[in-house]
Amino acid sequence: MSVVHETITPTTETHVAPVLRVANLRVGYRVNDQLTPVVRDVTFDVAPGQVLALVGESGSGKTTTAHAVLGLLPGNGEVTGGSITFRDQVLTELSAKGWRSIRGRAISLIPQDPTVSLDPVRRVGHQVEDVLRLHTELDARARRERVHELFELVGFTDVERRYRQYPHELSGGMRQRVLIAAAVAAEPDLIIADEPTSALDATVQKQVLDLLDEVRLRTGTSVVLVTHDLGVAADRSDLIGVLHQGELVEFGPTARLVADPQHPYTRRLLDSVPSRRPWVRDRTPVAVTTETVIEVDELRKDYGGVPAVDGISFRVRRGETYSIVGESGSGKSTTARVLAGLTEVDSGRVALLGTDITRLSRREFRPLRRDVQIVYQNPYSSFDPRFDVYDVVDEPLRSFEPRRGLRRGRPNRDRVVAAMEAAALPADFVDRHPRELSGGQRQRVAIARALVLEPKVIVLDEPISALDVSVAAQILDLLRGLQRERGLTYVFISHDLAVVRAISDRVAVMREGRIVEQGTVDQVFSSPADDYTVRLLDAIAGRDLIGGLS
Repeated sequence: MSVVHETITPTTETHVAPVLRVANLRVGYRVNDQLTPVVRDVTFDVAPGQVLALVGESGSGKTTTAHAVLGLLPGNGEVTGGSITFRDQVLTELSAKGWRSIRGRAISLIPQDPTVSLDPVRRVGHQVEDVLRLHTELDARARRERVHELFELVGFTDVERRYRQYPHELSGGMRQRVLIAAAVAAEPDLIIADEPTSALDATVQKQVLDLLDEVRLRTGTSVVLVTHDLGVAADRSDLIGVLHQGELVEFGPTARLVADPQHPYTRRLLDSVPSRRPWVRDRTPVAVTTETVIEVDELRKDYGGVPAVDGISFRVRRGETYSIVGESGSGKSTTARVLAGLTEVDSGRVALLGTDITRLSRREFRPLRRDVQIVYQNPYSSFDPRFDVYDVVDEPLRSFEPRRGLRRGRPNRDRVVAAMEAAALPADFVDRHPRELSGGQRQRVAIARALVLEPKVIVLDEPISALDVSVAAQILDLLRGLQRERGLTYVFISHDLAVVRAISDRVAVMREGRIVEQGTVDQVFSSPADDYTVRLLDAIAGRDLIGGLS
């Protein structure tokens, strides 16, 4: 594969030595005594104070490259060629003892998932202190004072209280701040940030990235930012390296690469950004009618006396996409479960297809399940692990047509295959197990399962948030085509405003259980009326460089 690779002068001073130099790096994983190459001849430099974003989809080799720089490859991984040089040290030649003197002190890591990266039974202050204990000569009192300073640096107030808290007492964004404090504690020259905000809401993501930028500017630290999010890369980096199937296919200054990508794969990634999809400019579905299929009035649902949904009202018309957006804890997924008949309400009225479901028992709601289906964020967890693809898609038919389902063989095969073909899956996938499929293929199976009963309404709860950008674009195209062909009505739940902007007709913005604003896509995105909506829109990464949302 050809590579588009510019020679970059990283700073205005032409003779500044790079902090990190990766030359012709090759990495492989050994399985059953066979070495499989996963990174091939990757080359790049990072200058002092510079941010390099390594972008690519799952399996591209970006995380493997980052872990090789840190000397943290798994036991079956090995560097098979090339070199990694940090300052004047060749890292690929270091012993375990040599790595201990470098890692954490001169090169540090901000890991992807703050929920699993902190010890759950130790106070977070003590965990940051570990870095100082290992890499400085500070005594116990000085270490504690330094942790207080670091917590102030990452934006905490009441730092002694934070010092004494356990991870479970902090939000995801606060835990990520603790990890940033630990990463900068020994004032490293280089930070590897491995998808540091992928698990965070848009506004929290912006806060964390702003913080990382501020720390970098104060300390002059260089950053290698590993991300699949082109918006984050566009906003936060000086250079972008695009990895595909283990090769660095394009490398150059961020503004140039985003504005004028040279490699077909880079162009494909950028074309997969929701705001660039071809149907965005023709958003209104052909079959939208004035008929109301969902009516919600003053809906309220409490958990333990705390309102998850607090008196919301909205209407959805046949054939449209009505999106509900908001951060974690806003109440959007609880609303989705109510509409799908999976959660009872405490008060208010909900009518689906003319039927008031508010006081229906599960048995009374059952006839409506043919017409109202749900697609979840993680399809694999919603599949029976004993089922192959046929059984997964056929399950609703067996449930609603038990006599047919009791026959020997596969009596519903034609209907199952038709649903799979509608979801753009080959008919021969029926005999596969979901574990053999990719994430995008599993989501198509979930969509086929929702389609097999030919419903009128589909509730989509974060259906693409776990997918790579190009796979997510394929699923959005699929959903759009199905809506046009079948006149489907979608309730689309998401925290990703770029996706919502691309697929929706009308939008409701939820915060702390309430709808703070709703209207057409153009109204909400072009002229937001609520300050919270403005903050959400301002937090969208890459809106200026990858095809803005206004």
